[in-house]
Amino acid sequence: MRYNPGAGQLVCDHCGNTEPLDDAPSGDPWRTVPAIEELDFQSAIRDQLPRAEMEETRVSRCPNCGAQVEFEPDVHAAECPFCATPVVTDTGVHRHIKPAGVIPFQLPERDAQKAMSKWLGRLWFAPSGLKEYARKGRKMEGIYVPYWTYDAQTASSYTGQRGTVYTVTVRGPDGKPRQEQKVRWTPVSGRVSRFFDDVLVLASRSLPKRFTDALAPWGLGALAPYAPQYLAGFRAEAYQVELEEGMTEARAIMDAQIAADVRRDIGGDLQRVNRVDTRLSDVTFKHVLLPVWLAAYKYNGKSYRFVVNGQTGKVQGERPYSAIKIAIAVIVAALVIGIALYLYAVYGEGGGSLGSTFPTGGGSFPSTGTGGSLFK
Repeated sequence: MRYNPGAGQLVCDHCGNTEPLDDAPSGDPWRTVPAIEELDFQSAIRDQLPRAEMEETRVSRCPNCGAQVEFEPDVHAAECPFCATPVVTDTGVHRHIKPAGVIPFQLPERDAQKAMSKWLGRLWFAPSGLKEYARKGRKMEGIYVPYWTYDAQTASSYTGQRGTVYTVTVRGPDGKPRQEQKVRWTPVSGRVSRFFDDVLVLASRSLPKRFTDALAPWGLGALAPYAPQYLAGFRAEAYQVELEEGMTEARAIMDAQIAADVRRDIGGDLQRVNRVDTRLSDVTFKHVLLPVWLAAYKYNGKSYRFVVNGQTGKVQGERPYSAIKIAIAVIVAALVIGIALYLYAVYGEGGGSLGSTFPTGGGSFPSTGTGGSLFK
């Protein structure tokens, strides 16, 4: 049985039998899905989470890109879905915090293929061979990529200065009056608070972060409580960014928003922020899995990777360049510039005017001047 994206059910490829999943997204706005439990951050970093929140899975580590991907027990050799490197699976065990939520695949593989082909088609300088290779329908891998989400209540106190712009009249070097803007700075202090909900941080290092960041936004409202059935027919990557490390990135995201809140609270025309002290409380987290269709192609000895958001169809990937296409473009550009320069030399300032005479064998057409016409 495998999970059928978009249908919210398991399907057997051999007999066609289907089996519904109770918590699968259905698109019904009135249908309630069980809440996903948040876990206490401090308990987790002290390794004091309940045993039920931990699990062990069999993973294989790619020797090329370092990805740690789960494999079924009967699989002994495979290809790394992240870089197309042959991998001999081992019996390594990864003990980690169990996923709490998952956005099931909503985009079928054929639609992901179409999205990728359309994206490649817009890359004029990409090698034609790679485009053709990708369009042949090579199977894409459905990967559940690990993320952390963080919640926190923040309270921040600050000191700074509010700038008020005003205008004065002064005499310029020529002795004439002119307007000049000045800023009046006033010391200020205050407090701001904000609750952060589901600050999303990538917990993988297998793909360039610029790819996965560019797949956002994710509709986290579609998160369903984790069930292993969602992974049927797909693979899941084990997280490589630990919980505390992920919190460092989440804190940077929070601090940027708090800085904006502080400037808004200071008001005025300009703001200076001298100090911000932030206290976090009620910090919780979730380990979630988000769906990504992945294609890793080896072309002319190089690996090219393309990722498709399995929820929205957004595409990102490597941007290979064809030396032949670039050379053609340079030659065409040079020809266009050369022709333009030739026409300018012949008919421009250095060689006459289009309104003058046009050579036609042994004679010429006279200029019409300003007071007549060739046709009367």
